Amino acid sequence: MSQDTYIKLWADTQRELDAMLQREREEFLQPQEDRDKVRKMLATAYVQYLEMFRRLEASHDHLIHQQKRAAVRQVLDGVMGRILEIKREMVTLESCECHSMDGILMELQHVPEPVTAMTLEEGIKVIQVAERARQGRARAAFMRRIYLEEKRQSRKREKKRGKNPDLAATCIQKVWRGYCQRKKTEKLREEEMVFLGMSLPPDVEARSVLQKANVLQGEVQEREEFSFRYELREAEGSHIKETLQDQITQCFIECRHITGRFPDYPPEKTGGSKAIFIEKHPEQVAEELAAKMEAEKTEETKKEDNKPAKAKKPQKPVKQVVDEGWKMGPSNFLSILEEGSSQYQVFWENRDNKSDFLQDHDPELIKRVEREEVEEEIRVQVDEVMQEKLLEVKQAVDGEIGPLGKKTGKGDKGKKKTGGKKKIAELERDLTPDRTIDSLFQELAEEGLLIPVKNVNLSDYIGYYDCVKNMLRGTGAQPVPSIPEVRQLVALYGILPLGSQIVHENAPLVKSLLLAGPAGVGKKMLVHAICTEAGANLFSITPSNIAGKYPGRDALIMMLHMILKVGKELQPSVVWIGDTERMFAKGASKGEDEVNFKRLAKLLPQFLRAVKPKDRVLLVGTTRRPFVANLGPFCKVYQKIILIPKPDYLTRFALWKHYILLGGGALTKLVNLNCLAQVSDGFTQGHIVDVVHTVLTELRLLQMARKPLKTAEFVTSLARHDPVYREEEEAFQAWYAKTPLGKAWSAAQAAKEAGKGKKKGKKGKKGKEKK
Repeated sequence: MSQDTYIKLWADTQRELDAMLQREREEFLQPQEDRDKVRKMLATAYVQYLEMFRRLEASHDHLIHQQKRAAVRQVLDGVMGRILEIKREMVTLESCECHSMDGILMELQHVPEPVTAMTLEEGIKVIQVAERARQGRARAAFMRRIYLEEKRQSRKREKKRGKNPDLAATCIQKVWRGYCQRKKTEKLREEEMVFLGMSLPPDVEARSVLQKANVLQGEVQEREEFSFRYELREAEGSHIKETLQDQITQCFIECRHITGRFPDYPPEKTGGSKAIFIEKHPEQVAEELAAKMEAEKTEETKKEDNKPAKAKKPQKPVKQVVDEGWKMGPSNFLSILEEGSSQYQVFWENRDNKSDFLQDHDPELIKRVEREEVEEEIRVQVDEVMQEKLLEVKQAVDGEIGPLGKKTGKGDKGKKKTGGKKKIAELERDLTPDRTIDSLFQELAEEGLLIPVKNVNLSDYIGYYDCVKNMLRGTGAQPVPSIPEVRQLVALYGILPLGSQIVHENAPLVKSLLLAGPAGVGKKMLVHAICTEAGANLFSITPSNIAGKYPGRDALIMMLHMILKVGKELQPSVVWIGDTERMFAKGASKGEDEVNFKRLAKLLPQFLRAVKPKDRVLLVGTTRRPFVANLGPFCKVYQKIILIPKPDYLTRFALWKHYILLGGGALTKLVNLNCLAQVSDGFTQGHIVDVVHTVLTELRLLQMARKPLKTAEFVTSLARHDPVYREEEEAFQAWYAKTPLGKAWSAAQAAKEAGKGKKKGKKGKKGKEKK
């Protein structure tokens, strides 16, 4: 597809996004009482944003123009964040991680297209194409038989004549010398093309055309940015400096006129003078102070009037009975989407893309960005000068010596209250100030805590929707996600936040994720898929991996500190705990390792508190026996819990086919995939992969030409494994029902049943009255 196609796709998506933002302003800002209507609104918005996300992702991946890619990326981050915000509202409303959207997809016509009947001419054309193809294959087979027969006859004649060793040696030499000469010629031609600048060296040639174009264009744009920045600093630097000084001086004078004293200069941590311009105008501050004073006076008068009336506390619920209904929470991404939409309308909507054949950058856009950076550089210099001037003026006019003036006692009092944060400071304090990141990285790798990531994509986790479980949702049963829903949840809570800094900082923050399911359902594969898709480092603190390492509480704190320090510096990072239930096991610890595991479990909440929104670090736990763990601390550590089911019939069918072909096997009529999918009911993905690897050995692959594969070979190997029994499935579901989200689901279902009972009771009373 050409660049114009993706530019048009971007434009169409941007128009849909504008319409969606307008709809959100009209619908989501108003309170809604009907919960079914709210569910429909949220599900519709969720599906539409997902469709926009896929289109914007395709445009971002294929556009060459760097500035267009940056504009698309801004909107793409906003859409990803909005998807996560809507997902949070849906989970809160339905008390469930998986949602039924069949009706919404039907209304939006996002279903497979119905099969339309062909006309007579189209049917004849299909038959003709098939018949001509059949004739071509028959002719090719006939010609092949003739060729093989002629070859056989020529071999017979050669045998009768006999072979001359000299002629055979000459033939071999001729072929070998020709091959060597062709290789030399090709190498000389490549070197000549590289020397002339008409080709790239072999190491660069391996990159794709898109990557090469992006690299070359990026280098040109960097040179242009540097030159523009220098020109702006020389031409407008003095003017920007004077303007900032005048604005800061005017703001301080107005504040002193209103409050009676000069304000304190904002520290650099809060942005320096930038915080002054972000905050409200001094007059607005004065109005707010006056309003607060009036509010305090009215509260004091009310307290004096209502001192004996303490018995009115039970009337508080009456004040809260303002049934405003559901209302969408505040969003951090609508402003990003609106800003991206306005930038598109100003810079890109009416741009003539046909004349931009070279996909060159826009100098005006570069100047606009560079001007902001130059202003930031000059602002830092202005802050140093103005801070000194403010201190001199305050000392001369108000008689103040320090930046805090006379009110130093309050700051001392506030310092006494910071004693409760000592536990957080253990992991936030730099315990290794004299060590570099490289040395910490090396130690973690040598100790086996930093492990290599397997190249596994999320799409490799094969599976289909379980229609039977989808039908059971209407009966009130606890919903269990199907495999596509597991993929979606892993992408929402793991991959999207780790892949974007803006999304991670502003979206609903998920610091920890638990994957629970029977052995072999692909929990470890999903962990590696998160790291592969997000480009993250993988740290393993699985109990079996840290056994005998870092004994004692202080050593564990040092280990977590090193992981956190390296993970933050080289983010995104994933910290994986396999068999995490061993850390939260019930009962007393037996050995030193188990004591160490429980110490680590107590330190995990501190570890999570040390992870801030700006740190793209995710804690992922996997468990195959969660019901043996202490549920309270377990659920406090892991924010999101994803229950992974065993594969259904369609998924097992696809798994058998995929792994047999991947292992080099050939599918013939002797391999009944339907039978294998039916017989393997209750077995997991790991069982199927293990069976295929056991059967398709190197020797068996060599014998396959004369001895095709049979169904019985796989069934015999499968019989050596134990399936997931119904009792284990029920144990997982019973455990999930005790989690916070499971309890919320049960409470919601009980409220529904109670509401239905009340409605039936009212109908029965009305019927009796009529009689």
